[in-house]
Amino acid sequence: MQSNIQIQILKKMIYHGYIGGRHTSVDNICKGFPPHVKKEVRKEIRRLYNNCFLLTKPTNYGKQLSINPRKIKEIKHILISEILED
Repeated sequence: MQSNIQIQILKKMIYHGYIGGRHTSVDNICKGFPPHVKKEVRKEIRRLYNNCFLLTKPTNYGKQLSINPRKIKEIKHILISEILED
């Protein structure tokens, strides 16, 4: 079961199209979350990465993240089931 923060991270990344070759920084993912939960957002990003939902791309300007395209069906299933529960 995914946490609410993980759901919001995945929604945001899919909305902006950060899948596969298109990537963004951790700081950009944290934008839009209240300041008091940004530390928790970074922990949830690490958990998503450890569960292979996110991929990293090292660049000369920092680590970039994108959604693993091999997990996109599973992610969409998670997001759809979350919508249906509400």
